[in-house]
Amino acid sequence: MAQRLALQRLLSLPARGSLASHGRAFGTSAGRRSTFNVQDGSDFQDRVVNSPKPVVVDFHAQWCGPCKILGPRLEKLVAKQEGKVLMAKVDIDDHTDLAIEYEVSAVPTVLAMKNGDVVDKFVGIKDEDQLEAFLKKLIGA
Repeated sequence: MAQRLALQRLLSLPARGSLASHGRAFGTSAGRRSTFNVQDGSDFQDRVVNSPKPVVVDFHAQWCGPCKILGPRLEKLVAKQEGKVLMAKVDIDDHTDLAIEYEVSAVPTVLAMKNGDVVDKFVGIKDEDQLEAFLKKLIGA
């Protein structure tokens, strides 16, 4: 019980790092700043649809095995882009409305968004070379 309370206190501390102004930083290391968990529809609108940078949107679920493989692989490659692209993580069980709006019928589903529009998409797991090509196409490299 004491450990749980300590963990809750730790998690309620303000986030440090460049995203602290949003109060929702996913982590504080340089590689993690470009990745964030979507909090709600308004957060998605602000940080994905209205983003000046391209955004990779990872629709996933906690119970999805392939998602657990793809997520970290994609995060690593997004971090290597050094801020040229952001990554939004959307748990379909928490944000069913967003999954329906973006016609997600299976997980993992990954969307590439630029200027608020979906410009590319894939469903399922990809290897690092395929993911790198997906990101390069999105950022125009």
